[in-house]
Amino acid sequence: MKSLFEQNGGTYTKVGDYYIPNLTVPECKPIGKYGILCRTYLKNHRRIFYNTLFISGKLNDYLCDIDAQANKLKETLLPKYKERYGITEKLKSENQMKWVQMMNSIAYRIDEIILTDIVYGGNK
Repeated sequence: MKSLFEQNGGTYTKVGDYYIPNLTVPECKPIGKYGILCRTYLKNHRRIFYNTLFISGKLNDYLCDIDAQANKLKETLLPKYKERYGITEKLKSENQMKWVQMMNSIAYRIDEIILTDIVYGGNK
C-alpha cells in the first residue's frame, strides 16, 4: 500500500533502516532591501494576505516584484532629484561634504516615497 506522499509522486531513499523522503526546495530569486521590508510589514500588519501568499507559494515572487518596482522608481527619481537640487560632479569636487549631505538628503526622501507608495501603500 502506497503512502499519500507516494500517491502524490513523492519518493523515498533508504538510509540504514529508515526511509527518508526526497524533498527539494524550489529555486527562488533573492529579494532585496525593499522586498524584505515588505515581508516584515506583511507579517506584522497584513497577516491574512501574507499567509495567503505564503501558502500559495507566491510570496517570494510578490516580494521580488515589489523590490523590482521600488528599485526602478529609485533609478527614475534619483537623477530628477539631483537635477532639481543642483547636485553635480562640480559640487562633488568643490565641496564633498555638502555633496554627501545633499545626496543623503535626497536618498532619504526617495526611500520615504518608496516605502509609502510601494512597500506599505501598495498592499492595500
